[in-house]
Parts: sequence; structure tokens; C-alpha cells
Amino acid sequence: MVNTSMGMKRIGDILLEAGQIKDADLAQALRLQTEIGGLLGQALIRIGAISEEDLLDALAGQLGLTVIAAEDISDNADDYLRAMNRLGLAPNWLQARQCAVWCGDDTGPISMIAHHILDQELGERLHGLAVSKSLVLNEYLAGGQTLEMALSLISEGGTDENDPEFGDDETQRLRELAEGAPVIDFVNRVFSMALKENASDIHIEPFEHKFQVRYRIDGVLRTRQSEPRSRFDAVASRVKLLSGMDISERRLPQDGRQTIRFAGQDIDLRVSSLPGSWGESLVLRLLRKEGKLPDLEGLGLDGRAKSVLQELLSFPNGVILVTGPTGSGKSTTLYRSLLGLNDGVHKIITIEDPVEYDMDGIIQIQTKANIGYTFARGLRAILRQDPDIIMVGEIRDGETATIAAQAALTGHLVLSTLHTNSALAAVARLVDIGLEPYMVASAVRGLAAQRLVRRLCPDCSVPTQNPEGETRIWNMVEKGGLNEGQLTGKANWREPKGCENCSDTGYLGRIALFEVAKIDEALSDAILQKASLSQLQTVARKQGFMTLMEDGVLKARKGVTSMAEVIRVCGSDQGAQNLETPEPQSETESV
Repeated sequence: MVNTSMGMKRIGDILLEAGQIKDADLAQALRLQTEIGGLLGQALIRIGAISEEDLLDALAGQLGLTVIAAEDISDNADDYLRAMNRLGLAPNWLQARQCAVWCGDDTGPISMIAHHILDQELGERLHGLAVSKSLVLNEYLAGGQTLEMALSLISEGGTDENDPEFGDDETQRLRELAEGAPVIDFVNRVFSMALKENASDIHIEPFEHKFQVRYRIDGVLRTRQSEPRSRFDAVASRVKLLSGMDISERRLPQDGRQTIRFAGQDIDLRVSSLPGSWGESLVLRLLRKEGKLPDLEGLGLDGRAKSVLQELLSFPNGVILVTGPTGSGKSTTLYRSLLGLNDGVHKIITIEDPVEYDMDGIIQIQTKANIGYTFARGLRAILRQDPDIIMVGEIRDGETATIAAQAALTGHLVLSTLHTNSALAAVARLVDIGLEPYMVASAVRGLAAQRLVRRLCPDCSVPTQNPEGETRIWNMVEKGGLNEGQLTGKANWREPKGCENCSDTGYLGRIALFEVAKIDEALSDAILQKASLSQLQTVARKQGFMTLMEDGVLKARKGVTSMAEVIRVCGSDQGAQNLETPEPQSETESV
């Protein structure tokens, strides 16, 4: 087995001593390695400092191995099948790890080449199998084309009936991998980084020669780690074990969920796996159950939007809907609203999927779809509990919408969310899922929509001239979306720069853009007349309704965010109103 002890001379030093690279080459390659990950030798090849042959010769001296030429490996697919059968390995298992084995007969030594020849886990696995079966395994170094030829012969030599390796032995192996100290430490470090950077999602993605870990921070994915592909199975098994998934199932998509305690925090962990060409893509959503919720102004509500929402929350009955795509902060707004209503006088019950934030004095219920305990069924049960205020995590179907509307008409205040891209688009959505317009007009009290934009970093944002922003503002004034009274004070247009505090992104944290409409008599009449979305917006303008884009431009004018960020999230003022399909973002909703 390859010796990977700490005393082994580093490849960079070997190449320097041999005069094959210069100090400047090594420094440039180290910078590239820091940026893209991977091995130093590959970085030296990428910058043109050495050839693949130079690297193989240096590795041979470093590891005490022999470089094998293409003409010296077997070109007979049966030799590869024979070696796989002797070791008890399947083609997919080897190909996923970029490793090939072959032998000329049933008694002689088995030859092995691998892309990640330094991978200790791979070496221990193969040599452990060889020792257990009293076989001789010889390792060789090979160039990329030689390895590719061997891997193609592996696929000819046999096919998997199900998946890499079979049965209980494979399940036990994966479990042992998942419970090993190195993988536990790696996954813990991934969680630590996610919590430190306030990430909402972790993406673990396998590719041909590596797997990468990306974090969704302030709504944007950022790559933080890149590791050899051969270590992926252990990491994937650990994640699947933590989330209660079947670690041996790698052919079908899976969903898992578990509440874990990490770094003193309770975290609701939701995991999705999706089989791909090089393994399972894993997405972990982190829902923190603890922490202080911001007040309404901290969320981004101000001016008319804040006063209208507060008025809506003071009503004793009716449906109030917060709309927006997944990941736009709807749940946070509802939780903050419930905290304001939780005065000890009202009976408040929620039904959620999942319960994302624990609140004292409020009865919170988790749906259980696997036993038929849906939003609709739970809502019916809640109505028998004499509630004053009800929160439904999401209205997904006509049955839930009908029960919520009937509850509102019988004296209950019902708060919920809906997946639409604007507040007024909720009217058409409710009709689409089965509510009659007269039910919408009579039961719904108010509609809000929101998006999350990144806040400019307070330490490094810089002032800028913004003629485009000024033009947009005055166009909005002309169209009646804004009035000059909202443009008091000097404009403070700013743009991102980047510093250590914000990880050189120029942004730190997020704030919501809002549009809020109260269903007054005029809007109610328009709904009954089946008015179009643009007609509803025209009516809403008369009560001072302001769109998401308009709110965003005002926040950019105040220096809270940048105009580029508002355009990134909203598109255009027209597009923000008319899109019907939600954006595919994380379901974790936090500001």
C-alpha cells in the first residue's frame, strides 16, 4: 500500500530539487490550488510548468512505485472481470473511484491503477480485500489516457445488477464509512462553516474527479471546499445516516429529515438526494429552531406597507396571505406577526411543515403526510379547539383553501402563505385551486408579497452615481407607483466593494422587499368582476399600493442595498408582477 506518512517528501520539493520547476512556478501553482482545489501536481500541469510524464516520474520516486505504460496494461476485458470477481468488486464501484484492476489468471497477482493513488481510504479498502482473500495486489502509476483505457475495459467486463457491490456487506461497509472518525470530523466541519456563515443550504455535489461543497449564503451559492471523488461515498453515507435515509439506496431519489443538536443549536435538517452521473447530489436545508426574530422594521417593512400590515393583523377575522417564491422569507414574516399577536388573550394554533421556530404560548402542530395528517385534516381539527388565530404553513390545494376561507368567515383570523410572484397574483391562484371569486372577495382581508435582497456591507460599500436608478424612480412617479413625498432626503446610492467582513462579496445579511394590498371595497368588487391582474393593480394603486420593484428602488436610494441587487431579484417592475412560476430557491426562509 502507498505510504502516505508525514515524513514523505513533498512533490513540490522533489520537482524543485530536480530542477524541473522554479520557486515562481511553485508559488503560482499553490495560488491556483487554493482557488480551485485539487492536487498540487495537477495545478503545476495546468500552468504548464511540468508535463504529466514529469509528474508521474516524480510521484514514482516519492511513493516508491513503478510507472506503467499503456502497452503494459491488459487490453482484454475478461482480465478486468476476473480481477473484479476475485476482489468482490463491481464495475460502477471502481469507475466511480477512477480505479482499475486486472489480472491474467486466477492465481497470479492483481494489478491496480487509480487516479487518486494517494487516497488512503481507497488503498486501505482494496488492500484490505486482497489480504482477506489472500491475494497479491500490486499498485502502479499510470497516465490519464492509460487509466481511461482501463476504465473503458472495466465497463466491457461486466455490469452491475443493482449498484456498486451488493447486499448486506455493502450496507455494512457504508455504515462503517459513515461512522469513521475522519468523515464525522469532515461533516462536522461542513456544519460548522454553514452555521458560522449563516448558510441556509449546503450542496454536496460529486463530479468525475472530485466533489465540491457549496453553501447558499444570503441567497447566493458559494463554493468553499473541493475534495477527491473517492471520499464522497463516506460523506454521502454520513449525511444520509444523520437524516434517516437508506444509505444503501443510490439508484432512486430520497428525502430525509431529522432534528439534530449541533454547536448548542437545535437544527431541523432536511436532506434531498438525487442520483447523477457521478453519484448522488445532496442538498441539506438547515432550519434553525432558535434565535431572535427581527421586528417588522428589521424585516424590511416600513412606511405604508408596515402600517397596512399592522392594520390587517388587528382585524378579528379574515385571511391574510404572504406570497412569494420558496426562500423569500414568508415564514419569518408570519412568525414575527404571530409574536406580535401573542398577548395571552388569544388562542393561537399553527399547523406547519415543519415547525421552524418554537414559540411559547402558541400551540404548534407538525403535519405528517405519511399517515395522512395533511394541512387540510389538521386545519379541521384545529377548528374544534376554539382558536382565535390560526396559522397554516402553506395553502397547497383547494381543500385547504376552502377550509381556511370558511374559518375566516366564521370569525377566525387565518394567516398563511401561497406560492405566487406578486401579492395580487394570489387572487388568480386561489381561484385556480378551487375557490370561487365571491369566497376570495369576502374571506381574504389582505395580501402581501416579498423578496429577499442582500444588504450592502456597512464596512465597505461605496457611494456611486446612479442615473439609471434616478430614471427608474421618476418613471415610477409618473406611473403613480411612487409619489414625490416618498423621495425626501438626499439620495444615497451605493454599490458593493468587498472586504474581509463580508468575505469580499460586498454584501452582509438580507432584507425583504414588500408589497402589501388591503382588500378594500374597491378591490373586492374587482375580484367579483373577475378583473385581470393589471386591472387589480390599477385599483390597488388608488389606495397607495407599491410594487416590490418600487420598494426595492427606494431601499437602493437609501443605500440599504444596490440597484444591481434589486434588479437581480426583481428582474423588472413588469416581470416581478407577471411571472407565474416561483424561483427555485431554498425553502429556508430567514432574513
